[in-house]
This record gives sequence, structure tokens and C-alpha cells, in this order.
Amino acid sequence: MPRMTRLLLASILLVGALAAPAAQGARTLIVLNKADATLVKVDPASGKILGTVPTGEGPHEVTVSADGRTAFVGNYGGGAPSPGSTISVIDLGAMKELKRVDVRPLLRPHGIVFADGKVYYTSEVSRVVARLDPATYQTDWLLGTGQAGTHMVWVNRDASRMFTCNIGSSSISILERPQNPNQPWNVTTIPVGRGPEGFDVSPDGRELWAAHSQDGGVSIIDLEQKKVTATLDLQTKRSNRLKFTPDGKLALISDLDAGEVLVVDVPTRKVTKKIPLGRMVEGILMDPGGAKAYVAVNGDNHIAVIDLKTLEPTGKIVTGGGPDGMAWAR
Repeated sequence: MPRMTRLLLASILLVGALAAPAAQGARTLIVLNKADATLVKVDPASGKILGTVPTGEGPHEVTVSADGRTAFVGNYGGGAPSPGSTISVIDLGAMKELKRVDVRPLLRPHGIVFADGKVYYTSEVSRVVARLDPATYQTDWLLGTGQAGTHMVWVNRDASRMFTCNIGSSSISILERPQNPNQPWNVTTIPVGRGPEGFDVSPDGRELWAAHSQDGGVSIIDLEQKKVTATLDLQTKRSNRLKFTPDGKLALISDLDAGEVLVVDVPTRKVTKKIPLGRMVEGILMDPGGAKAYVAVNGDNHIAVIDLKTLEPTGKIVTGGGPDGMAWAR
């Protein structure tokens, strides 16, 4: 091989070697601290806090725009006398709040998802799923569920199909856009166990698993048939969130009152492990690569890092008071 060619090849390899860690390090962890009313940006590798921004009272859930530049935070508010009514729009590069959007008369914005260029969120009090246009800061669409406590929402890529859990009505809603835009949306209500608070859709899109916060069970819904096909009695004290691993082999369930995460083997539908983590275990976020899970331990003010191969805690990230909602950004 000629000397010049060897030098050029070596340079390419060196640049690649230097660029790879930078690309991997570009992904950052976004965490909401409910008690502090802040959003923090974290380097997940080192646990270092890269920036902090104030939000509205009681920030519960966060989503990030497709370009990774902007976060949208549902400010749920405080106790019964002070329901939240705002969404914080945060520039993640400058780490500053661009706008605090007042969505009244909708109250207690919660589950929040960025899809197809818009921000979809629930209003728990108003029993609706609504849509915020980031270009105008206006809520330009909403759809009622007719169910009490519409809490979390899952939205597909083109925002043509959505799922919500309704804690007060013990139901899951399937919202579907018709092919004819002049026709109303289709809403299917599926009864499940008591108080569904956390749910997820399997990576293959075939099933929805909803964890009941009030009876210790999990309802499994066949999304083609639109009905419950199985109910698991897991005897949790208060299930808060349920998330599938990216490969769909495991489901993790946070048990807020028991202070642990349950690991369910999806094919056998059996609990294979319980991982004690601390007080008030809440939000769960999966590493897109499938290596780790990040779990908010609200009562102990940190994020627990779980190795998904060994199913053991491998570290803690201290983010502030009362961490819960999380998202990824670049």
C-alpha cells in the first residue's frame, strides 16, 4: 500500500474514532423535578447536570421536538386548590424558557407527546386530548374521551392513532382519525382494572399493557381486536408506570408504594425479578439502545440506572427534588 494511501486511511480512522464518542455523547437526558419545579439536562454517562431551567408548578411529563432542540413540559400544578394550566416551552440549547403557554380552560396538562410536528397532551380535569401548535402556541384541536382522569397519552408517528389511560373511569381509550377528514374521530372505550395509571404499547404494535394503580393487576389489550385478552395479577401496591424494553422481551413496572421495579418476562407474562430502589418509584425511561433503564426515585431525589442485561442497579443520578418525567434529547 502506498505511503500516502496509508496516511489517508489512518487519518480517516482517527477522525472516526474521535467522532464516535462525540456522537454518542450528544444524547442527553432530560429530567423534570416536581418539587423544585425545574427541568434539568443531564449527561447520562457522567451524571453531570448540564443545565437547569425553572418551569411551572408541578411539572410531571416532558416531550422533546423531533430536532431535539425544544422541550415541552406539562405543568400539572399543586394540590386540589391549585390545578396547573400551562405548558413550558424550553430551548434546550440556551437552556431557557421561551414561553409559558396558558391552555385554560383546560386544566392539569399531563401526558405529553411530540408527533407529526405538533404537541399532544391530556387535560386530566377536562377529559380531553388536545394539540398545541408550536408555531403559534395555540391549542388548535381537542377531542374528548368522556372518561374521568385522562392521564397519559401515546401517539403514533403521524398522529392518526392515540391511546389514553383514564384513571377515574378505569378504562383505556383508543382514538382513531378516519380516512375521510370530514368525518368525526372514532373513540373506543375499553374497560380495564381499577385505576390504570401507566401503560405502554409493545414495540410490534400488537398489544397495549395497562398497569392498574388500585388493584395490583395489568390488563393486556389486543389492539386489533380492541379488547382485553388477559389480566395479570401482579399484586403491586400502587403501579405508577409501565414500559417495554426496546426489544419487547421485558416490561418494567414501577411500584410507587413498594419502592421497587417489577420485571415481567413478556412471552411468559411472569414476574422474573423485583428490584428495590427506594421511596416513591415513578417515571421510567428506556435507553433507545436497550442497554439501560432510567427510573425516577421521587422520594429519594435521584434517578436510578438499571442494567437491562443483569437487571441490577448500576448507579444513581442526583437531579433535584422529586424527579419524575424524563425524555431524551440531542
